[in-house]
Amino acid sequence: MAKKAKSRSSEDHAKYKALLHELQVELVKVQRHIIKHGHKVLILFEGRDASGKDGTIKRIVQHLSPRETRVVALGKPSDRDRASWYFQRYVPHLPSAQESVLFNRSWYNRAGVERVMEFCTDREYESFLEEVVPFEQMLIGSGIQILKYYLDIGKKEQKNRLRSRRDDPLKQWKTSPIDKVALKHFEGYSEARDRMLARTSSPISPWIVVRADDKRVARLNVIRDLLARLACPETNEHLAVPDANVIFTYDEAHAKAGLLAT
Repeated sequence: MAKKAKSRSSEDHAKYKALLHELQVELVKVQRHIIKHGHKVLILFEGRDASGKDGTIKRIVQHLSPRETRVVALGKPSDRDRASWYFQRYVPHLPSAQESVLFNRSWYNRAGVERVMEFCTDREYESFLEEVVPFEQMLIGSGIQILKYYLDIGKKEQKNRLRSRRDDPLKQWKTSPIDKVALKHFEGYSEARDRMLARTSSPISPWIVVRADDKRVARLNVIRDLLARLACPETNEHLAVPDANVIFTYDEAHAKAGLLAT
């Protein structure tokens, strides 16, 4: 029985790797199109701790040209950052023509971690919610295409992943003081997520929610969604079809229907 289970696991992994390879080939085609036409692409990844942002970004950029691809993961804001316009520290990292930039957490930190952990004031939080959509509209008006992904996982899955981080010596770099209280504040993060999605999803920069309890399924569907939204003539349209049960453009009805983790 154990051998059969191991065989099935090996088959599933091989199938996943084959699908991932197909999709990564399509991403290379899309990048060539972006470079050829001078497009500017900005992809934001948000989500709870251990929701799979790192792994998803890794698979997206794995075979892309490093000259035209940048991953941005900013650390704790400095005193100068805190004394500046909130969005100022992010502006230097925005894409120029031919570039694709992926933010592993972004300015939406203010609507998530900073809000829940009380790293910002109520006034700063409300100002952010009022300013972020006009800010993104300005970026879009300048020619930047923005895609915003929120990776959503349940409490049980988050607990398992955080335990894995703690116990795996190769994942120690991922641990942080925030991780230690993530589960304690799970409901607070749910409330912050719901308000952020409702207040900052707009017709021209909507949130794309990813049900990410299954890491592999989430990764494949994020790439499929990217292929659909960054379509180019060379893309295999049959591969650019994400599963609507896994990934969808946010709508308030989704929260009411219980499609978000609580």
